[in-house]
Amino acid sequence: MDIRDLELFLHLADSLHFSRTGELMHMSPSAVSRSVQRMEALLGCRLLERDKRQVRLTEAGRRFRDYARGAHLQWEALQAELQSDGRQLHGEISLYCSVTAAYSVLSVLLQAFRNRHPGIELKVHTGGYEDAIERVQAGDEDLAVAARPERLPAKLRFLTLSHTPLLFIAPNVPSTAAELLAQADTDPPWAQLPFVMSERGLARQQLDQWLRQQGIRPRIYAQVSGHEAIVSMVGLGLGVGVVPELVLINSPQREQVRVLDVSPPLAPFAIGLCAPAQRLENPLVRAFWDCARSCYRPTMAPA
Repeated sequence: MDIRDLELFLHLADSLHFSRTGELMHMSPSAVSRSVQRMEALLGCRLLERDKRQVRLTEAGRRFRDYARGAHLQWEALQAELQSDGRQLHGEISLYCSVTAAYSVLSVLLQAFRNRHPGIELKVHTGGYEDAIERVQAGDEDLAVAARPERLPAKLRFLTLSHTPLLFIAPNVPSTAAELLAQADTDPPWAQLPFVMSERGLARQQLDQWLRQQGIRPRIYAQVSGHEAIVSMVGLGLGVGVVPELVLINSPQREQVRVLDVSPPLAPFAIGLCAPAQRLENPLVRAFWDCARSCYRPTMAPA
């Protein structure tokens, strides 16, 4: 069994699709199947359960996936270390972040990183911020720009780069929410206001906690993925919402909303890099981590 077998199995364990794995590995589906059969014969157990409708990992398959992931990481780290012996680092690493983080947090870092390590290719994948921790924890990415959760998983490391307040925002355009706020003498009429909320994530957790502490049962107009979508929907007059200041100041819809003065305020986000501790042993990943540390002069949160 060689490193290519491990790579094949890791992709198959993720896709659970022989044709897709075959396309990536430049193999036919039947060749992928034969490779799996050879691994199963060598290990003496079934790694996959297959029927006409789906492919599933067996318990042995899940254990072998974890072994293969660790072995592949060790191979990448050794390869990078040997290549860097007296020479420039070369290779590829992956990073996950939200769209806002891609043109705000990374804009400071990427130019410095390219200048220091032109031989390292950085593949950036974007999506909702709420998926960042899960993606690095699952091994899908080397690093992620993330909001630090209240409890950081034990095998992850977090490097704080900056902090951003969480803000309540309301529409500037004529709307039901704007009228209710204009009619209020003192505090906003929270129980009557329509809310646009995140489906999940740290901001949703903090908003839910704040509402409970204030004894407010919100009228939820919509639940969306991503803070950028909240700014857009509030800007259209569909309700009020909560977003990080970092998202608001970088949003093209920022003139369509206004910030509400709310007491007590929500706790700010700590924004930073997150990575599995094991991946930081890879010189390429460590190079990006160290570059971020020097650019932002941050502090590492305890594990």
